[in-house]
Amino acid sequence: MENEPAPKRPAHGPRLTRRGRLLLIVAMAATVATAAVLVPLLLLRQERREPRSLLIPEGWRASQVYAAVDKALGVAPRTTEKAASTARLKLPPAARGNPEGFLFPATYPVDERATPASLLSYMVDTAGKNFGITRADYRSVVIASIVQAEADTAEDMGKVARVIDNRLARGMPLQMDSTINYALKRSTLDTTHADTRINTPYNTYERAGLPPTPIGNPGRQAMNATLTPPPGKWLYFVTVAPGDTRFTDTYAEQRENVAEFNANRRGTSKNGG
Repeated sequence: MENEPAPKRPAHGPRLTRRGRLLLIVAMAATVATAAVLVPLLLLRQERREPRSLLIPEGWRASQVYAAVDKALGVAPRTTEKAASTARLKLPPAARGNPEGFLFPATYPVDERATPASLLSYMVDTAGKNFGITRADYRSVVIASIVQAEADTAEDMGKVARVIDNRLARGMPLQMDSTINYALKRSTLDTTHADTRINTPYNTYERAGLPPTPIGNPGRQAMNATLTPPPGKWLYFVTVAPGDTRFTDTYAEQRENVAEFNANRRGTSKNGG
């Protein structure tokens, strides 16, 4: 017995009405539009990075902070330095717009919204909170910056601050190598007689009193040591070896300590240090 032929299927499926075709076109357009929105959002989420950190160590000079901010933000060199002159920073009048001393050492978050001006403002505001507006005037910040640069250990900071106070009280020049290093834009333990004769307001060998501005950005320990130094008659100090800073109130003993420092330096140089 012959089988009946199977019914033929339409070659192109069921035909859509005009209304059906319109609904299909609208649905496809909505799908494409949704995909067009989702793709950039997904890419944005993939490109968005976690906030980075910018570490500002204690004692860094403003020039070092500016360079670090430039690098962290990926901007051209000196961009942050230029921003410092136009940013509305909450500085004391005595600073005359110079943020040196008020770029507080700390770790700061850096995200896609950060700018040179916003980071500098954050640092200055942090300095204000840590120093205290009523406890630390501009003079104290200048002294604290020298304490930060000169003290070999946190324990020595208070004694260095006391030496500065004692010398200022006697009208003696501070004779701090750190202030000369600041003027010469360097950091070294070797100060020559020629260095001590340079013509600059930061030459505390030639000029009595404090330098006109801070010479770096002190941390909280240096500021606390400046505000509450221990009692003592010290007028001189020298770090004869790492961790060994000698304080004295006699020039004769200071000369002996300096001679030991020089001998240690010569020995280190001969050994390739």
